[in-house]
Amino acid sequence: MANLLGAKIKELRKKKGLTLEQLAEKIGSGKSYIWELENRGVKRPSAEKLTLIAKALDVTAEYLINNEQTEPSQDMEREVFFRKFNSLDKEDQDKIKDIVDMWSKKS
Repeated sequence: MANLLGAKIKELRKKKGLTLEQLAEKIGSGKSYIWELENRGVKRPSAEKLTLIAKALDVTAEYLINNEQTEPSQDMEREVFFRKFNSLDKEDQDKIKDIVDMWSKKS
């Protein structure tokens, strides 16, 4: 596939139920910018934009640009989880830690 980056963005955007407008709003761009990335493959997003797109789609920038990787890896899923976890306030992080501790005591 000539535009694997665009195909990945489009597939992930649709899986998340986002429109072009919604993804564009999340990254501070226009709808036409996202459309160009998905369909033309001529634009190369900056590292900053790529990072914003990856965050909005719950993947890593590395996954988006790696032409060898067509499915998210377990390591990538963990990285995305911890990115979300680290963005929570301390109180919410502590609640999650308590839940994990309770589950681990079951085993």
